[in-house]
This record gives sequence, C-alpha cells and structure tokens, in this order.
Amino acid sequence: MSGFRDLHVPGRPLLLPNVWDVAGARMLAQAGFAAVGTTSLGVAASEGLPDGEGAAVDATVRLVERLAPLPLLVTADIEGGSVEAAVAAAEAGAVGVNVEDGFGDPAAHARLVRDIKRAAPGLFVNARTDTHWLRDGDLDEAVRRIRMYRDAGADGVFVPGASKPHDIEWLVAVVDVPLNVLALPGGLTAHQLGQLGVARISLGSLLFRAALEAVVATAQAVQRNLPLREDLPSYQDVNG
Repeated sequence: MSGFRDLHVPGRPLLLPNVWDVAGARMLAQAGFAAVGTTSLGVAASEGLPDGEGAAVDATVRLVERLAPLPLLVTADIEGGSVEAAVAAAEAGAVGVNVEDGFGDPAAHARLVRDIKRAAPGLFVNARTDTHWLRDGDLDEAVRRIRMYRDAGADGVFVPGASKPHDIEWLVAVVDVPLNVLALPGGLTAHQLGQLGVARISLGSLLFRAALEAVVATAQAVQRNLPLREDLPSYQDVNG
C-alpha cells in the first residue's frame, strides 16, 4: 500500500481516472497514469445492472482481477461495501477500496472501516461520506463523519460533491488523512483543488458518461453525413 499512499500528496493531488474495462485502463496506463479506480456506475451499467445497490460488486472484483496485470495500481469501488468484498478485491489485486456511507449510520460505517482494516491491513481504505452527494452539503456533519472514519483507521476520506473552496479548505484542515474530492464539470480545476490541499481527485463516472456521449455522437455523425474525427485510437492501438 505504501506506494499507493505515497501518491496522495496534499497540494499535488493524485488524479484518479475511474474505469469499467481493461481497454480503457490500458490506454490510461500508456498515457502515463499511475493508478486507476473502478467506477461502480460504469461497471454496473455495462453489466445491465443498477448502481448503488451492490449488484455489481462481484463484477467489480472480476474486473480488478483482469486489471491487475497492467502496469498501474488499481483501487476498487465496492459501493456500500463489506469485509468480504474488500478481502476479495485485495486478493484480486486491488491496492485499495472505496466504501461509501450512503448517508446512513456513521457508527456502522466506522465499524466497517475498522473491520476491513483488521481483515486486510494492507488495503488503502478510502471512506466516503455522502453529506454533499445525497444531501445538501452539511459541512459540520461531513466533518463529524470523516473524523469518525479516520479514527476507525481510514487511510483517506472522500467527500464527493464538495465544491466550495471554503468547504474543501476546512475539510482538509480538520482531518489529518488525505482528502479525496470529485472532479465536477464546471467546477474547480485540478490545479485549484491542489492549492486547497486536496490529495486525490477522482473522476467517478465522468469518463463512462463521456464515452457514452461519444458513442451516440459518432453514430449520429455517420447518420447525418458529417465528417468524422480522424485522430481516434487505431484498431492496432486498441488490439495491440
């Protein structure tokens, strides 16, 4: 885990693309990214399953196993998570897991973090709270929760949806483990987030949704007799 932990530097955040297949991860490795996470939405939707219900955790573990031989580090989004899922991800080759509280009982989530660390001490456990994702952004509640998760042994904390500079600065200040936030369209840049002390920036489902948009736009371009981009990866690039 130490190598992955070392990538979390406040001020010089780890930019973590989130993937749903081997081809995308391999292209990101070739582009120089040192680590990727899985995206629960991307994995679930690719399997025809709903996100947020734990339905795609087994598929995520299988994906981690296929990603493990690539020259990059992999952390798995196991949604609400379980000790069994975390251990399975570790055995498949993951260096970390992301577990979300879904704005449920924080004491139960803290116990989960503690139990995962006991069962798989080498995993980097990124404990997510949904105060700013499923709720309107209660900063005091976010602070209370991430402190509980840190005290339970979380190696990092994740507050997706946190976007106001004041909120992010305060979250960095009140907890002494790496803060992870989500890159948001129209939001702060990676440079700006780094200046606020963020240590990890996840892309979440962004790449998956961008890929879906590109699929439809390319098909419609052919349908409408519009010119096609000529700078796409070649067949050989993908099949090599």
